[in-house]
Amino acid sequence: MSGGIAWMGAPHHTPSSAVPGMLGGISLTLARGVETDEFLINLGADPDELAARTPYRELRAPAGQPDRPSPHLNRAMYGTCGEWTYVLEDWGMATWATGYQGKAESMLPREGEEILCLTANRFSPPAQIVHTPGARAYRACFGTDTGQGSALDAALGAAGAVFPSMPEADEAEVVAYFEEHGERLPELVFTAAGAYTGVAIDRDAVEAGELPGTLIAPA
Repeated sequence: MSGGIAWMGAPHHTPSSAVPGMLGGISLTLARGVETDEFLINLGADPDELAARTPYRELRAPAGQPDRPSPHLNRAMYGTCGEWTYVLEDWGMATWATGYQGKAESMLPREGEEILCLTANRFSPPAQIVHTPGARAYRACFGTDTGQGSALDAALGAAGAVFPSMPEADEAEVVAYFEEHGERLPELVFTAAGAYTGVAIDRDAVEAGELPGTLIAPA
């Protein structure tokens, strides 16, 4: 077993892998304070499919009927670790992040819930962190923190995931830092998220597609 979640960041810039599960370009959404199936249904999952607990590698999108094409569906892998539910997607974005920004009612932050989302943002870079420690969301691009002085921000700083910026450092220092550490930035962000949440996800199970999967119809 290979745990933690830092490993997801290393192949962040590579295309989605052809393995039975996932490897490259993973977006990760973590949620606590909400029941797992409820959170997934809010994302657009089908309750009956969730009840089946089908392994991700066995998911099959339904074929469209003549003159009735199937709705667009994204595949997701999910599980739990401690008090957190995790959702993995490799289609370029995180469904929760796109839904929340689109004001989808089921995905708006609520008091008593916490969501931490690392979305690859392939269609509208750069990659982003979205953190909702309650009913308000705070966003940060990879390489920055949320500016809230939170425990998450502290974890990002400790992992080296907060890069220097103007005018805190001169241009030459900023460029040199990005040249040295930029390629590892996603790994550093995922390292910080793992340190903050304590979540560990088995890389071997993810690559093999052994975790439960579901098809999500975005809002």
